Amino acid sequence: MARFTRRARIGAGIALVTTAALALTACSGAADATDAGEGSTDAATATSVADFGTFADLEAAAKAEGQLNVIALPRDWANYGEILDLFAEKYPEITINEASPDVSSAEEIQAAETNKGLDTAPDVFDIGLTVALQNTDYFAPYKVQTWDDIPAELKEPTGLFVGDYGGYMSVGYDSSKFDAPAELADLLSADYKGAVAINGDPTQAGAAFAAVGLATVQSEGTLDDFQPGIDFFSELQKAGNLLKVDVTTATVASGETPVVFDWDYLNASHKADNPNWEVVVFDGTGYAGYYNQAVNVDAPHPAAARLWQEFLYSDEVQNLWLGGGARPARMEAMTEAGTIDADLAAALPEVPEETVVPTEEQSTNAGTLLGEKWAAAVQ
Repeated sequence: MARFTRRARIGAGIALVTTAALALTACSGAADATDAGEGSTDAATATSVADFGTFADLEAAAKAEGQLNVIALPRDWANYGEILDLFAEKYPEITINEASPDVSSAEEIQAAETNKGLDTAPDVFDIGLTVALQNTDYFAPYKVQTWDDIPAELKEPTGLFVGDYGGYMSVGYDSSKFDAPAELADLLSADYKGAVAINGDPTQAGAAFAAVGLATVQSEGTLDDFQPGIDFFSELQKAGNLLKVDVTTATVASGETPVVFDWDYLNASHKADNPNWEVVVFDGTGYAGYYNQAVNVDAPHPAAARLWQEFLYSDEVQNLWLGGGARPARMEAMTEAGTIDADLAAALPEVPEETVVPTEEQSTNAGTLLGEKWAAAVQ
């Protein structure tokens, strides 16, 4: 599954996190597996390509499995459609099984638990930070070949989960029906009656969690306490402006959700279906975040799961995230190496000069607070 004083263009995606590092620490149960040995590779315990021997050996093992189960990957989310199609083109021997594209990060974990031991269990996860921190027992440590290019603040040290693509929390709106909100408080006015939606439940979905984070820092609060953000949405509910509808491309295209809190790259994608759709990142303090990749510790296709990780962190796919308007985790290193798509990088929108990203502790505490207070605040 975040935005907000003076705006400055971020030339490298890692500027999103330098102001507030994700102080990730090693989690329990993440000890590195030993080398599987010649001719006896156990894909389920492999922690890097070296455990397979070579990258070609990993590819061969994944092709032999012939399947890859993914979950919660909407094709209109950050260019996932093109990414999935490229993997299928590159590895026609591997059938991609796309399950439940619109479920939340928390529901991904539930699917892993429900289908544990079955061929239908997800092989990989794409999840928000809060859910990742709460569910490390479900992940297998794995370090991709481009591991060193990924900033330390974006990765759990053993590779249990790793940031991949990110952006800023924004507000998208149908400009044929509404004026652009200049600040958060504008959304409380009667002009937005029954019109403002968030992308999911903040106790389960990363984008919705970030919406509350944005409301917090835009309400003179800090990420140490999300209460101001909860209070804002409570006010929005009392004003009759909060629209309790799950946001999808279809709800935006139909006009059912005409004003939406969501990541800037997701909001921007709606312009393809609604030419009047515009996106604003508020002046002030910006809220940024990355989605994380992880391998299911009980993946039914463990080699394919690890090949998928290698694929996602390749130059080609990192540039595809950029093509979807998101900022890839390896952007800084690729810029230095000259492998970034310079035109796509230059086309990124301007963002706030001051940016915050929640730390592990802040995310955990916010998740606890939301679990205790969100439902009552917006009932």
